[in-house]
Amino acid sequence: MTRKDDTPPAWDERTQLTTFLDYARDTARAKCEEVSEENARRAPLPDSPLMTLSGLVNHLRWVEYYWFQVVFLGEEDEGPWTDEDPDREMRIAVDMPLADVLAEYEEQAARYRELVAANDLDAQAKTPIRDGRHTDLRWILLHLIEETARHNGHLDIIRELVDGTTGV
Repeated sequence: MTRKDDTPPAWDERTQLTTFLDYARDTARAKCEEVSEENARRAPLPDSPLMTLSGLVNHLRWVEYYWFQVVFLGEEDEGPWTDEDPDREMRIAVDMPLADVLAEYEEQAARYRELVAANDLDAQAKTPIRDGRHTDLRWILLHLIEETARHNGHLDIIRELVDGTTGV
């Protein structure tokens, strides 16, 4: 997978936001190219056993699910996390083939591209955030860009530690 350019094809706000989110998603996937299954599951930081390539990508997948389906659409939260294991999405990923994790992330991203295209950026989320306010779709996109970009830095470090690959 080759990363796409982060320059949008048009300068309207929606195109800029969706281009940056897609670029961040593509970067996350690129960080996992040609990594072995063993290295995709390795947690090279002794004090951070959940920091694996597969765990981080699965986390990104489920973060998008939460913000789009649970918060924006108001659907019931059926994520893998529990009160007893709030980071379960990262833990279960080490038992999944990385190709499956990446495919689920991409398939879901395609659905969310359609969701974003079908809604106004000012559309209010059905579920309030922690402080009781209802965010809008614009804020959710900005949040996901930030979250994905931040975790791309983690993916970059983990990839270098597990197999020495840099510059992806």
